[in-house]
Amino acid sequence: MKTPMAPPLKIHVDSAGKSVDITNYRGMIGSLIYLTASRLDIMYATCLCARYQANPKESHLAVVKRIFRYLKGSKVDRKSTNGSCQLLGGNLVSWSSKKQNSVSTSTAEAEYVAAGSCYLQLADLFTKPLDEA
Repeated sequence: MKTPMAPPLKIHVDSAGKSVDITNYRGMIGSLIYLTASRLDIMYATCLCARYQANPKESHLAVVKRIFRYLKGSKVDRKSTNGSCQLLGGNLVSWSSKKQNSVSTSTAEAEYVAAGSCYLQLADLFTKPLDEA
């Protein structure tokens, strides 16, 4: 799948649909919620599906399975992604994200590389004269 959800990005209650195993559905949703920490592209679809954990139907399960098929088809290169947001008066002015050049073997190493990159950007910003910044 190229996208985590089909184009009408809505899920309805589907009270007439056939019920599915709640435990299995909740387990799948829990796994997806865990993944949203590193895969923000599935956040919206996962949160929509999580709304129906109390009474999931086959139509809801089909959407969850589509998200898993989307994840299966995603190319994973194990490179960490770091990003930044610039706010002005509480409003987002610009944002950026970048994959790191090196592959990290641990989360701590990824955070260290990201912190080093951030430090270099800040050092570069503060060493420029005011008329260049």
